[in-house]
Amino acid sequence: MEPLPRGPWPLTCLVLLSLPGAGAQVVQGFKLHQPQDKVSVTAGETLTLNCTTSGDGPIGPVKWLKGWGSENETIYDQTVTFPRVMRAQSGSGTDFTIHIRDVHPEDAGTYYCVKFQKSVHGVSVFQHGNGTEVSVYAKPSSPTVSGPESRAGPGQSVPFTCTSGGFFPREIAVKWLKDGAQISAQQPQVTPAQTKSSYDVSSTVSVTLQEGDVRSQLECEVHHRTLPAPLRGSFRLSRALRVPPSVQVVADPPSPVEVNKTVNFTCHVKGFYPGDVAVAWLENGMEMSAGSTPPPTETPRGLFELRSLVEVQATEEKNGSVFTCRVVHDAQGPVNGTSTLRIAAPAKDGLSDRSQTDNDNLVLIYIVVGVVCTVLALLVAAILYLIRAKQSKGKSSPSARLHEPEKSSEANTQESDPNNLTYADLNFEKERKTIRRMVEMSQQSEYACIQSSRAPNGDDNLTYADLDMVHLSKAPPRPAPRPEEAGSEYASVQIPRK
Repeated sequence: MEPLPRGPWPLTCLVLLSLPGAGAQVVQGFKLHQPQDKVSVTAGETLTLNCTTSGDGPIGPVKWLKGWGSENETIYDQTVTFPRVMRAQSGSGTDFTIHIRDVHPEDAGTYYCVKFQKSVHGVSVFQHGNGTEVSVYAKPSSPTVSGPESRAGPGQSVPFTCTSGGFFPREIAVKWLKDGAQISAQQPQVTPAQTKSSYDVSSTVSVTLQEGDVRSQLECEVHHRTLPAPLRGSFRLSRALRVPPSVQVVADPPSPVEVNKTVNFTCHVKGFYPGDVAVAWLENGMEMSAGSTPPPTETPRGLFELRSLVEVQATEEKNGSVFTCRVVHDAQGPVNGTSTLRIAAPAKDGLSDRSQTDNDNLVLIYIVVGVVCTVLALLVAAILYLIRAKQSKGKSSPSARLHEPEKSSEANTQESDPNNLTYADLNFEKERKTIRRMVEMSQQSEYACIQSSRAPNGDDNLTYADLDMVHLSKAPPRPAPRPEEAGSEYASVQIPRK
């Protein structure tokens, strides 16, 4: 657009410009009318600026200028074509109304309709209108919601920012909603835009992420007077959320297992998001081949899970081996699950575990029987030894001595008991039999009768009893005992009276 012409004005123009008039200046009946004081238009629409003239005027063009003074800008000129500006009445000499299509916020300002005249000194202003103040109501741009650069886990607070710009006037409101429910946020910051005829806004909110936010949505809602309905920008919280997996290894059948059985180790990886995961198997810390792992499946909650299976032959060499399922999720540190293989009673020499167990039981039974037999043999030997010892004692001492008991109350009791008997038990050389003892007593002699089951062969076989100082109870005189039939032996002891 052309700048407003500068230079000394003719005296006639200075005089004419000083004449009073409401938006019109008259020279020999020439009038210029610019009726609009203020005009409001929404960005993108078409702005119409009215200007008409009447009467005869000097030779010179009619132009539309934006602004006045040194910073003016030519909006329309009869001799120049402007892309967005066109005359309402093309070719008219009195109607200079123009249309500005697709108004921008930077089109806001004061516009003047100006009549110029040509002279020997150049082009100068002849008449101009009072100006029309144009306000462009600019709608805010669609809000954009941005989140953190990296994902965060459940329980972490994450900032989100909503931005919009290019709106006019300055007044604007921003609301935040999570799954349709409004949440509190900081006061929005409104700053002038680069064009200085519109504004930008920025609003920030902090959200504490939860495991269930995989399907949640955050919305930024912008309210402005130019909008028939609020504008919304959204952000899926799943883009900022990371849920680590839980890892568990299960053995089937569970340990301990029989030797040479096939054991299936299953790695259950559950409850993770996003679905980017890698699974590896290790045996005692060394990576092992496990085949391909199926892709994860999505649960109704929006999380993912998968199962990885590895088969292991339960050989004796693998007893106590540790199998590890290592899971790397979303480029984070590995999460491990482990299980130990235990083999029950490994077989020897081709025998099964059951046969080996039976053999162990038989050995135990043999041991118990041997111990019992040994104890019984020892008991029998002890009994025989006691019998032999007793027999040996009988051979070496065929006589028995009856010693006088101590003088005690028991002796007194014997004296008072007329039926008290004192007897001797004699062991014979060849046979041990029950010997009946009887003591017959009289006033002058005491008899001890010992009976044997067989008759003596001679005088050398006399068995006697040696009675030392034995006090025999006194009883009424009785006849001497009759000798027993042949085979009985007896001894007579004479004890003088004191």
